[in-house]
Amino acid sequence: MKITVDTGSCVSSGQCVLLAPETFDQNEDDGTVVLLTEEPSSGEEDAVRQAELSCPAAAIRLSGT
Repeated sequence: MKITVDTGSCVSSGQCVLLAPETFDQNEDDGTVVLLTEEPSSGEEDAVRQAELSCPAAAIRLSGT
């Protein structure tokens, strides 16, 4: 699984950070998504899928799932 994020679309809701904190963080200045790793650990994959589905701006995209 590979993750990409569109920070320009991000609305800073923080759902991704709550669901998958090992993979996502938020920018301290504007709250937009920060991708910590493009390839999550196997234990984090389900949480990353939930983060993608929960993102109100559809700013998270997964490939190779």
